[in-house]
Amino acid sequence: MHGESGMTSETERRKLDHIRICLKKDVEARGVTAGFDQVHLIHRALPRVDYEVVDLSTKVFGHVFSAPVVVTAITGGVGDSVRINEALAEAVEELGLGMGVGSQRAAIETPRLERTFRVVREKAPTAFLIANIGYSQLTSGYGIREVERAVEMIEADAIAIHLNPLQEVVQREGRPGGPDALQRIGEVAEALDVPVIVKETGCGIAAEEARALEEVGVEGVDVAGVGGTSWAAVEHHRALEAGDWRRAELGRQFWDWGIPTVVSLVEVAEATNLTVIASGGVRTGLDAAKSIALGAHLAGLALPMLRAASAGVEEAKRALRLVVDGLRVAMFLSGARDVQELRRAPVVLLGWVAEWLRARGIQPERYARRGFKGRNAHKP
Repeated sequence: MHGESGMTSETERRKLDHIRICLKKDVEARGVTAGFDQVHLIHRALPRVDYEVVDLSTKVFGHVFSAPVVVTAITGGVGDSVRINEALAEAVEELGLGMGVGSQRAAIETPRLERTFRVVREKAPTAFLIANIGYSQLTSGYGIREVERAVEMIEADAIAIHLNPLQEVVQREGRPGGPDALQRIGEVAEALDVPVIVKETGCGIAAEEARALEEVGVEGVDVAGVGGTSWAAVEHHRALEAGDWRRAELGRQFWDWGIPTVVSLVEVAEATNLTVIASGGVRTGLDAAKSIALGAHLAGLALPMLRAASAGVEEAKRALRLVVDGLRVAMFLSGARDVQELRRAPVVLLGWVAEWLRARGIQPERYARRGFKGRNAHKP
């Protein structure tokens, strides 16, 4: 680290690599989908509500969102991230949504970088903002004070502790941590006055981990499953550029490692009472609608919004409006007047998603029969 000097730190260089690679390279899951193609809402041919009065608003963590959509953790900590975070913050403020920032480790260790994060609250004074710190920092010296600094830095409404063990293993500078992560997370959850959300970073969260997190006081989980950005892929590209063929090969082998988003979402929603954010391959308002119908409270997007925001605030607004519009259309066609009705709407789960859930002891058929009042509804 170079402290207050103008020199670029190792962390800054890594963040610049991440932004560049995510914008220019193939970093999305390639052999596995998030599972949304196996999820089908039931079309209601007789409209049950006027399209104009479909109500997308929802209350999560005590905050009213105009729609159940958030921009999940993207960036911060390098000069180039300021304009991206400004664009995203302006967009979510105007649309009444929420957003998370990237890991704030860089700014905690190099205070001159705080501006790259503070700009988010300046541009989004009323939006729901989520601070961010990594589990590996909690297991390698960070205490409650550092976490509180992350929250204070952006006047956050919640904080995400991100889990990225695969990335930490593949990354040349990684610190994979150890088995005390859950204890450290519990200590943070007990000490903080804002909700603690634990988020994965592209590999999903299983029911077992979700229950353990709930038991130590975590209030929310962002499943961030397989199907969107693969951080093993990102580190694969970085390793190739550095001539580190061993780590590049590990990144290639584990490119699609983890639990697909739809499966992870259903597992967590079934196993806990946590507030659930569905991210990982969410690309459209229809994906968001399917997520809410399967038990999510919010749907999150990252990579599409990074790419949109890199083109400016108007493109960021356009991209988010399209997601919200798609969500409204899906709700109208599913006969859902509001978000609560969407959460009770029947959903058909097919193919490998249904088989995966059955293998984990979850019966997908009962999602399809929610609200069904047919002549044979009483039959098993």
